[in-house]
Amino acid sequence: MPPKLIPVVVAALLCSSVSAHAQKFVPKSIQFNGDPEYSNEELLAASGLKKGDTLSYAQINDVSKSLLDTGMFASLAFKFDGQDLIFQLTPAEQIVPIHLSNLPFALGPQLDAKLRQKYSLYHGKLPSEGGLAETVRAALEQMLTAQGIKATVLASPVADRKSGKITAVSFSITNPPVLVGDITPENSAPLDPKVLPILARLSGSSYDSDGSPEQIATNIRLYYQDQGYLEAAVQANPSAVPSIALDAIRIPFSVSVTPGIRYKVKEIRLDPGLVVNQADFDRQSHIHPGDPADGEHIRANWLYLERQYHNHGFIRAKVDATPTLDRNNGTVSYVATVLPGPAYNMGTLNIENVSDELRTMMLAAWKMPPGAVFNEGSILGFFATTNVNPKLERVFATVDVKYVMRPNDDTRTVDLTLRLERKH
Repeated sequence: MPPKLIPVVVAALLCSSVSAHAQKFVPKSIQFNGDPEYSNEELLAASGLKKGDTLSYAQINDVSKSLLDTGMFASLAFKFDGQDLIFQLTPAEQIVPIHLSNLPFALGPQLDAKLRQKYSLYHGKLPSEGGLAETVRAALEQMLTAQGIKATVLASPVADRKSGKITAVSFSITNPPVLVGDITPENSAPLDPKVLPILARLSGSSYDSDGSPEQIATNIRLYYQDQGYLEAAVQANPSAVPSIALDAIRIPFSVSVTPGIRYKVKEIRLDPGLVVNQADFDRQSHIHPGDPADGEHIRANWLYLERQYHNHGFIRAKVDATPTLDRNNGTVSYVATVLPGPAYNMGTLNIENVSDELRTMMLAAWKMPPGAVFNEGSILGFFATTNVNPKLERVFATVDVKYVMRPNDDTRTVDLTLRLERKH
């Protein structure tokens, strides 16, 4: 709710000789009490009052309302005791930090100082509602204009997804678009040439002050980790000088990479008691002791383990693989176990994008009835069947098959949708 102006109490007037219709006074001092966040000088500047001014009740009431309208105070009262004008303030309960969504400014003391020059009550935080947010929004637009950027800035509250409580006031440029600009390497270890297409793909994406540096660093880090550089350190830093054009604002980035050790696999060991034994696992694996710790092949091993559990109804099975790094020898060992979760049975089967005749044939040939233990492997086996139904085999040879599994955690069943699409 917006701040409310509570009844203002005048404790004492100038003196009894002053007529009621001319109640004006010159206070010896103007004091603000109740909010330790601000000095008396800051509040005096925000109020617009000056020592020595001749004031009326109506003027003081207007000043009180303007201070309340900032949203920084829950309530305000004033009194004049014949000598001093005293304001009693109650701070607002919900004061939150600001967040710059896509503005080319860095949060910190320098920005705070510039905004405080615009309005003395800005101390790095804002009320979730009130006029101070608009004051800061306008100040940010002016700062952009000073850099040659004509932009529209929007202020909006940010709420916690679970509690709904306002946690910040976010400022974002809505026009023109703000994009990630060129991404160039710093003078560190030279980038692997295969990283350049990753940088080209990310350049031109929407810029976010929090998300873009992390997105760029994560994409580069994952590439290096997939080459065995498991502890690669990547920094992506936005430039303080944006590139300004009529169509967009572009934020250039510099990246630095410290690859570190390229690890080799020492062993991948399965916990005993899994549905897959060590020998079968090793036979299917495309990565072996002495090979670089290739992330793609390691992930393929974990997917293989999960699928074996899917074939026994454990559709929610997850692999927990703990790596142990030996930095002295540059090796990594994995111990893998599986958290199977509950078992699921077959639910409904839906077949899309086929004729009624073909659907009837497929349903007749289907081998996993409702209530049977769900087996993901039987789906692939169904389309790989040979010497059973020549007509179905001819159809399957000309199409791509897609399937979607929809587990129902209440009934512990899996509804399955098959879709056939003609190969291009």
